[in-house]
Amino acid sequence: MGKGFEVMEHKINDIVNTLKVNELFQKKEVEDKNRKRVIWALAAVGIVAVVAGIAFAVYRFVTPDYYEDDFDYDDDLFDDDFDDED
Repeated sequence: MGKGFEVMEHKINDIVNTLKVNELFQKKEVEDKNRKRVIWALAAVGIVAVVAGIAFAVYRFVTPDYYEDDFDYDDDLFDDDFDDED
């Protein structure tokens, strides 16, 4: 077994190492794609939440508050029920 065998073994090792590195890059690409999908999904949910919050705030601001007109929370109304008897 001479020098030719060592050269061929070295080339085989180079090919195997190259394949391992390629596998790692492919895994990283898949992880990056998955990470991007998750980020886009969370961004979409966040945008929907912000729009819903703004819509609710505008609704609360525009809608009149009917309870303020109907009820008069005056303490004088309840004073007659508890008269002091001497």
